[in-house]
Amino acid sequence: MVEIRQTPMGGDLRDFLEVASYIYRGDPNFIRPIDMDLKERLNPKKNPFFEHGEGTIFTAYRNGKCVGRITAQIDREHLERYKDETGFFGFFDTIDDEEVARELIARAESWLRGKGMKHARGPLSLSINEELGVLVDGFDSPPFVMMPHHLPYQAGLIEKSGYTKLKDFFAWKYTVGELNARTKKAHAEVSAMPEVTSRMLSLKNIERDVELVVDIFNDAWSDNWGFVPLTRNEVKKMASDFRLILVPEITRIVSINGEPAAFAVAIPNLNDLIKDLNGKIFPLGLLKILYRLKVEGPKQGRLVFLGVRKKWRHQRKYAALASFMYAEMNNSGKKLGIKSGELSWTLEDNGAVNAGIKSMGAKVHKVYRLYTKAIGV
Repeated sequence: MVEIRQTPMGGDLRDFLEVASYIYRGDPNFIRPIDMDLKERLNPKKNPFFEHGEGTIFTAYRNGKCVGRITAQIDREHLERYKDETGFFGFFDTIDDEEVARELIARAESWLRGKGMKHARGPLSLSINEELGVLVDGFDSPPFVMMPHHLPYQAGLIEKSGYTKLKDFFAWKYTVGELNARTKKAHAEVSAMPEVTSRMLSLKNIERDVELVVDIFNDAWSDNWGFVPLTRNEVKKMASDFRLILVPEITRIVSINGEPAAFAVAIPNLNDLIKDLNGKIFPLGLLKILYRLKVEGPKQGRLVFLGVRKKWRHQRKYAALASFMYAEMNNSGKKLGIKSGELSWTLEDNGAVNAGIKSMGAKVHKVYRLYTKAIGV
């Protein structure tokens, strides 16, 4: 028999956190996220997502032992934009047990129906702007920072609960080093344009620059499938988080005639730095992270945001802006000793973007799947 317990957001998360280590025991590619970070993300008092969203937590027990977890949440920004009566589930991790998965998902669906939702979508932890999807290909390597990791059976458990594929998302792996001829040519062409200037994000003025980046992001990504704009308070929280981990050399803001037109932001792959901490930052975890980041230096990075304002993206003259930024960041990363990185995520059906990334020498190394189900009322 499976017992399901409900915990409010911001409540006691001990079982929710510890069950991940139990589920992924023996998996050499599992990296437990920092507990303190997850506690903040799931705390309505600390995460600005909850200014426009709400949710709850469920944990599953068999014979008194926690064997699975899930969250259920709604995002009013999404509902206002799409009016599709769709809620989400996330943080879905279980042992290989169909009954455990079915009971967890059923409780999440019940909670969503109670909020008037007619469709469930997931995994999303917590929104489209955070971790999304269940890993369906690429189990042979650890996840990059703020990307999910799963065991091969977990997608099947979702499908057995009546869900069907909605979208796949690609994570691209690239090697830092010598640029191919096509990217070099694009970089040279843009560099020769007198109206185009490029700079790194400034740690001294991080709030200003993050606001600038998000303003471009909200314009550049506004037509993307599932897009939900970042709010002002989410931007402020992002700036605060970036202040600790940002490596300016692997960021770029590009202006045309003095007007900010495009940006790219990569961050160090913190998962490389925390793999031996087992989620604990005290008493020595933070010191280890800072030493590895500031003294040893990161060896991998993740490109988390890239965008070109629509005003410029549709001008043929500036078609190479993305390749230009990639080249700039590749060259800076090479000087820092960064060996490789991930561009993630992209939509499976975004042909133009995927073709551009492929042309720069990157290859898909992980695939994540988002599922959907009609749940009625």
